[in-house]
Amino acid sequence: KETEEVFKVKKSSYSKKIVKQLKKEYKEDLEKSKVRTEVNSPTDVDPPLEKTGQIKDIGQEDGTANSEHGEEEMEVESEKEEEKPKAGGAFSSALSSLNVLRPGEIPDAAFIHAARKKRQMARELGDFTPVDSEPGKGRLVREDENDASDDEDDDEKRRIVFAVKEKSQRQKIAEEIGIEGSDDEALVAGEQDEELSRWEQEQIRKGINIPQACIFQPAEVNNLYYQNTYQTLSYGSSYGIPYTYAAYGSSETKSQKTDNTVPFKTPSNEMTPVTIDLVKKQLKDRLDSMKELHKANRQQYEKHQQSREDSTKAIERLEGSSGGIGEQYKFLQEMRGYVQDLLECFSEKVPLINELESAMHQLYKQRASRLVQRRQDDIKDESSEFSSHSNKALMAPNLESFGRDRVIYQEQVKRRTAEREARRARRRQAREQTGKMADHLEGLSSDDEETSTDITNFNMERDRILKESSKVFEDVLESFYSIDCIKSQFEAWRSKYFASYKDAYIGLCLPKLFNPLIRLQLLIWTPLEGKCRDFETMLWFESLLFYGCEEQEQVKDDADISLLPTIVERVVLPKLTVISENIWDPFSTTQTSRMVAIVQKLVDGYPSVVNAENKNTQMLLKALLLRMRRTLDDDVFMPLYPKNILENKNSGPYLFFQRQFWSSVKLLGNFLQWYGILSNKTLQELSIDGLLNRYILMAFQNSEYGEDSIKKAQSVIACFPKQWFTNLKGDKTISQLENFCRYLVHLADTIYRNSIGCSDVEKRNAREHIKQIIKLLASIRALDHAVTVANDHNVKELKILIEGK
Repeated sequence: KETEEVFKVKKSSYSKKIVKQLKKEYKEDLEKSKVRTEVNSPTDVDPPLEKTGQIKDIGQEDGTANSEHGEEEMEVESEKEEEKPKAGGAFSSALSSLNVLRPGEIPDAAFIHAARKKRQMARELGDFTPVDSEPGKGRLVREDENDASDDEDDDEKRRIVFAVKEKSQRQKIAEEIGIEGSDDEALVAGEQDEELSRWEQEQIRKGINIPQACIFQPAEVNNLYYQNTYQTLSYGSSYGIPYTYAAYGSSETKSQKTDNTVPFKTPSNEMTPVTIDLVKKQLKDRLDSMKELHKANRQQYEKHQQSREDSTKAIERLEGSSGGIGEQYKFLQEMRGYVQDLLECFSEKVPLINELESAMHQLYKQRASRLVQRRQDDIKDESSEFSSHSNKALMAPNLESFGRDRVIYQEQVKRRTAEREARRARRRQAREQTGKMADHLEGLSSDDEETSTDITNFNMERDRILKESSKVFEDVLESFYSIDCIKSQFEAWRSKYFASYKDAYIGLCLPKLFNPLIRLQLLIWTPLEGKCRDFETMLWFESLLFYGCEEQEQVKDDADISLLPTIVERVVLPKLTVISENIWDPFSTTQTSRMVAIVQKLVDGYPSVVNAENKNTQMLLKALLLRMRRTLDDDVFMPLYPKNILENKNSGPYLFFQRQFWSSVKLLGNFLQWYGILSNKTLQELSIDGLLNRYILMAFQNSEYGEDSIKKAQSVIACFPKQWFTNLKGDKTISQLENFCRYLVHLADTIYRNSIGCSDVEKRNAREHIKQIIKLLASIRALDHAVTVANDHNVKELKILIEGK
């Protein structure tokens, strides 16, 4: 019945299993307490210690239950034996069971209450003797120390009875688990159990949390709670100290000061005692370590100071140089914008310049073509007029390709003939005024006279083109079309920042950049005209002449040094190519001489022009050869007349024949002016094979054998370059002149045969003519033919003639 009254537990707080276990243990304790007969047994153990061990065991056995029900189960285990004590039976039975409690068993609330009363009675009788393992080492401070007198008991009772005191934690837990009873004795027991509850909770916390080890200092103050002393113990020492409580009725008594203390042994893991030498050693070691640390810090400080100084110098240096870099960046950005604007301007203006240049070339080409076509028409008209055929109607078709009849064609021929004769008369009159009439031969002059109408139309068209060219850059600032302004921009770049100037390959870009501006200035430049300026005296040439030639040291492989040669190569040579192909007339000695002079100047003064890999030079030479071959095929005509017609030196056929012969000789001389520019093989092919052997020798064979033929032969040989014969070895001349040499040998024989039977004067003249022929053969290094002629005609002055060439 008492068991049921003690364990009236709220079912909502604890599980039935724990309640049953507690009831069972409580019954076993009661039975054991009845068996025990002696209260003051030596096996009595201090209830708080056993209680602590029992709580520890319960915590281990019911670990699973604790994890399921949380903190409520822990509180129930620590307070599960508490009961409401009753007046008499419960306390007497618990008191009789003090000597039968075995180590490890869980005491109940009545057992604990009986143990407290037993100790209280021992204090009152003066028989309480605490068990000290080592006296004086330490003690537990109790909350109720020096409380052995009856007065203090009475005071405590008075406080319990009359004072309004807050319920203890154990009382609250007892109410929660349903323990009945609220009499004064239970209240006093609850008040006394509060101390035990604190001690139990402290031991539980020590089991859960492991505090840091520290040196235990025994408490000497009696008014402190004993839990404060235990908080300074290490985890290992808190469970290694054997605690014992004195049994009731002990014979030994202690002073009142030690009645409420719990002595314990010194922990076995106590640290080495501190001595002065140990402190000195530790301080010295610490000083040495601090010195080492200070030394390392000093080195690090010095390193940081040096790094700071270096950084400061670098900052100053960079700040000093950053101004130049900023200026360079600004300048390059300005140049970039300027070049972009310049290229955009040229992209719009270059097509206009190309159109104007093409129009000017077309204008000159039309005039040259008109003159060539007129010469060809004149040759056709004279050839038709002096033809050996008597029926001239055969030479003039009845209908032309445009449906015009023969009458209209004859009227055109008469008009051309009248114009031709008028031009010849004006040239003859001009020669008479200059005194050159005696030395002139018909056919050596170039018929390039134009009518006033053609001249007017030509000048008007040229003026129009020039006017259009002046308007090309009228809407553009001077800095974008003036060569001086553009040059100054790049000169500033070169002088200030040559490295970036070179990296941008400006030296290679400048010729292409100046190309359209120079072509615009060379728009009317034609070296075939007498009034044409030399391109080296033009403004663009003088402006760019000293570009890149500063006083500073010249850099190796500087592209600016070859600026002008590159411009000449890319601008002047293409223009000369167009002129030689469309405007130059090889029959004109004046034009040929000027053309040869300008090309020879480029070859001598500009090494890049002579370079065999130069495409512009190759194109120019090809254009020259094509123009000479076209002239040789289209413009050369040698009429063939019977000798009886040529005997009349005032007749039209004779004059036409002589004119065509001398025009061919003039063309031969014009071809051979290109010696030193064109290869010898090419010139020999054009002049000797194409012109001399094909046309001129034919005229020699139809000419009168005499002084006139010798004069013509001298004129032909005078056209040959002397360098052809200076390096010849042996007695033979070049192979292409063999036919001409055989003609001279035949001429000498003919003159000798014609002198037979004549007067001495005629024989003497014939002999002089033969000597002249020997000289001519020796001049072209045809020594074998000269010796043959001298031996055949008994000429003894051969050596003198050969050396006197």
